[in-house]
Parts: sequence; structure tokens; C-alpha cells
Amino acid sequence: MAHMTSYSAPAPTVGFDLDMTLIDSRPGIHACYLALAERTGTYIDADLAITRLGPPLADELINWFPADEVAAVADLYREMYPSIAIAATPAMPGAPEAIEAVRAAGGRAVVVTAKYEPNAKLHLAHLGIDADAVIGDLWAERKAEALREEGASVYVGDHVGDVRGARGAGALSVAVATGPCDADELRAAGADVVLGGLTDFPRWLSDYLPARA
Repeated sequence: MAHMTSYSAPAPTVGFDLDMTLIDSRPGIHACYLALAERTGTYIDADLAITRLGPPLADELINWFPADEVAAVADLYREMYPSIAIAATPAMPGAPEAIEAVRAAGGRAVVVTAKYEPNAKLHLAHLGIDADAVIGDLWAERKAEALREEGASVYVGDHVGDVRGARGAGALSVAVATGPCDADELRAAGADVVLGGLTDFPRWLSDYLPARA
């Protein structure tokens, strides 16, 4: 990996999305929705819900609960989440190595996610993934705020909302086809680069950095 540091441009800050980019949150979220349904006595199709991960929690809950109950139910879900979802959630293939590739290049790796920030931090701690910063509760265009603040020149995500966030920040949009949006959809949304998954990221980064310099 040493050759990755032999370029003259400043070391990059790379942003990463969390759900379905760094972590496979489907099993944990599925279990949490089932527990929430039992607790509230309200039917939730957990199998369906986990096919559309990415947007904020409230965007999913509105499908199952009256609008005036969504905020309270979201609080309940977030409270139940650590004991149910954290241990059940694995890293996506290549996630630790992707973060390490950024570090090996002398860069910073930051996580910008729509997930509730304390729970995002619990996921990363549980998996031993050490990000330089974790910013939660931001979705789509609002992710651009944190990406600009952190000086990110690249943002890696799995959703068309992540592509919009990258573009809003003037960052290169690197999309991974590991979430609900397929490669064609990500390209159509304006992704600059589409990878099959994070296992392809270190090689892409090692090609990108010298070219960028």
C-alpha cells in the first residue's frame, strides 16, 4: 500500500454512508421492526421495509403509523435499537479495508449517515471500525452540509440520495451497488464512479489518488 502515499495532492477526506455501505443493517433493522410491531400492536412488513433502507426512519414509519404518532414511535424505535440491532449487524464485505485504505493514504475517513448518530457510533464501535468523525441524522442533500464542513472530496454511498449529497458538496460521488439502488439507477442519478462493493474501493482509490495529483 506504500505506493498510495507517493503523490503531492493533499491527503483526501473521504466520506462514507453507513447503512448498506459500511454495514449490512438489514438483519438488525428487521429484528427491530418486528420488536416495534409487537410493542405497539401495529403491523409492520419488516421484509418490505428492509428493501428500502437509506432515507430517514420517519419516511418508513409513516407507512405504518398515523402521522401524529411517528415522532413518538421513532423515539421508541431508537431506544429499543441498541439492544436489538447492534449485535445482529455485520460489516459489509470490504468495509474495514476501505477505511484502512483511506488511512494508509494519509487521509481521513468520516461517516455521514441518516441514522440516529448515537446508534451509528454504536455500530462502528461494535465492529471495530474507527472513523475520524461520525455525523448522523442527515439525509440526501443535507449530507452535503457535513461533507463540506469536513472537507470531503469523495463521498461513498449506496443510494441515489447519497449521490445527491455528494454532488451538493462538490465531492466525487462513488457509489456502491450494495443497497436498494442498482448500478444503472446510481449512474442515472449522476454517480461519478460505480463499484460493485467496497471490496473494489482500495484498488479504485490507489488508481484515483495519483491521477488526482
